[in-house]
Amino acid sequence: MKRNKFIGALALGIGLSLTACLQQDEKQIELARSAPAMHDTAEAEAQVRDMLASQSACWSQGDLDCFMQDYWKSDSLLFVGKSGLTYGWQKTLDNYRKSYPDPAAMGKLTFDLKEMRHLTADHMLVVGKWHLQRKAELGDLQGHFSIILKRFPEGWKIVADHSS
Repeated sequence: MKRNKFIGALALGIGLSLTACLQQDEKQIELARSAPAMHDTAEAEAQVRDMLASQSACWSQGDLDCFMQDYWKSDSLLFVGKSGLTYGWQKTLDNYRKSYPDPAAMGKLTFDLKEMRHLTADHMLVVGKWHLQRKAELGDLQGHFSIILKRFPEGWKIVADHSS
């Protein structure tokens, strides 16, 4: 009887050990599978950071056409601002031109990125703060933004922008 209990306990111990080993192997396989994804994630974030740095430089040089190159050139582009919803790349550009008619009004743009979330392999949410440094008579402007980006064959493009 004691021998049967011992064998049962031994079998249970071996079974638990095998289960733990299998679970560990599954974790290692999952980590190995996700390693390329983590690399891709870091690469995607670096690409988006570079894109936003380029946008900042274009804006700060007073070049709205250059700044808008990182927006999806589509009538489906969505911009949400203090005036409400705007649809379309051209309409968004026209609104920027109306609100910022010259380089002095545009000032120097900087972004402070707060969060980058991968929604899918080809979609990302970026949240941050923007700041326009302008001459004293115009005053500085600042606010927050959230943008949704989509990866196209030619690179990341902003498909939706909410700036306030």
